[in-house]
Amino acid sequence: MTGSLRRKFVGDRKFYGMVLAIAVPIMIQNGITNFVNLLDNIMVGQMGTEQMSGVAIVNQLIFVYNLCMFGGMSGAGIFTAQYFGQKDEEGVRNTFRYKLWLAVILTIGAVLIFLAFGGSLIQMYLNGSSDGGDLEAALRYGLQYMKVMLAGLPAFMIAQIYVSTLRECGETVVPMTAGVTAVLVNLVFNYLLIYGKAGFPALGVAGAAIATVLSRYVEAAIVILWTHKNKERNGYIEGVYSTLKVPGPLVKKILIKGTPLLLNETLWASAMATLTQCYSVRGLSVVAGMNISNTINNLFNIVFIALGDSLAIIVGQLLGAGKMKEARDTDNKLIAFSVFCCTLTAVVMFFIAPLFPRLYNTTEQVRSLAAKFITVQAIFMPQNAFLHAAYFTLRSGGKTIITFFFDSVFIWVVSVPIAYFLGRYTDLNVVYLLAMVQIGDWIKCAVGFILVKKGVWIQNIVAS
Repeated sequence: MTGSLRRKFVGDRKFYGMVLAIAVPIMIQNGITNFVNLLDNIMVGQMGTEQMSGVAIVNQLIFVYNLCMFGGMSGAGIFTAQYFGQKDEEGVRNTFRYKLWLAVILTIGAVLIFLAFGGSLIQMYLNGSSDGGDLEAALRYGLQYMKVMLAGLPAFMIAQIYVSTLRECGETVVPMTAGVTAVLVNLVFNYLLIYGKAGFPALGVAGAAIATVLSRYVEAAIVILWTHKNKERNGYIEGVYSTLKVPGPLVKKILIKGTPLLLNETLWASAMATLTQCYSVRGLSVVAGMNISNTINNLFNIVFIALGDSLAIIVGQLLGAGKMKEARDTDNKLIAFSVFCCTLTAVVMFFIAPLFPRLYNTTEQVRSLAAKFITVQAIFMPQNAFLHAAYFTLRSGGKTIITFFFDSVFIWVVSVPIAYFLGRYTDLNVVYLLAMVQIGDWIKCAVGFILVKKGVWIQNIVAS
């Protein structure tokens, strides 16, 4: 029995070498990105609770746009990975063009929404008590930060088109290099522009936004230049802009498979923003505490995020090549590996919980809340690792309708109502409120386990 389980869920050295060759560059890129974001967050946090809260709220709103973009790229990316597995460069080229059209539409829409309703959106998070600081000041700093950040959306857009395509074609080192370079630029200019060092003006939260925007353009420049300079390795980029037409049948196929993904990421991100708003009714101190805990949580989450990305790439290519049995076996081992790695990561995060919030210039109440939030997030990290891997398993086989219900519909039907009613109609401590939302995901774990085990995701969606 033990030997059978070992063969099913544990790979050999060659298997883990193959997985880590894809996952480690993604981990490094995301790790450095999130580490610098952490330092960025601490720098802003040194200015005060209001500045930190205003920036955190805007980043939560921009996160919705970021995930809309991710969902849009992912829909076409399912086809990119399988076309690449079939060595069909024209297929990859057409998915690239589709991404370009969709990204432009999404970015224009996001800019218009933020310009028209930015203040009202920020105000939604500032309706609780002001026990953590000045609500009007938090709104003012949030608007100041948001206006600058909008200038970086076009660069983020074009970078995501190139980065997602490179990754789906197995090239993870270049996106990692671009990401690392960009975050280092962000870090340096954060220091110079937030505090006014080396002759630069002290711009505070606006300086943090300018540094982030600059880093976006650096990242975009690197991936664009490398991709076009190495056409022998990226054959699909040859003539990619000779026309912007995408074959109608392919557009239809991507829309059928991809629209649920786009809607899923949009609804999921908006649900996360809504959850934060539900917690924020307990006061500005909760907003600040959640910001601190989410910053360190994002850093530790890189493990299961990178392994999920790797699963989507590896299993997607196996399905595209028609290797169904190998795809199932690989998927089992990848899910087990992700949960195991995140269990170890959660232990480290648990012990860091009381120490990390002390890096912030805020009240003791905010620090105490942040430490408790981090502890809750650590306890549920293995669970989230399984859910992430199950989601990408279903997505790799094109089961986007199922992932739509599994992810965004679930969070709106179960998680948001739990947070809304417990947050507004009970006196339950906000820490236990966060835990109750996580416990609600036990339903999703059961559903995900059944769907993955039944193999409903095992299919080749690009076979002619």
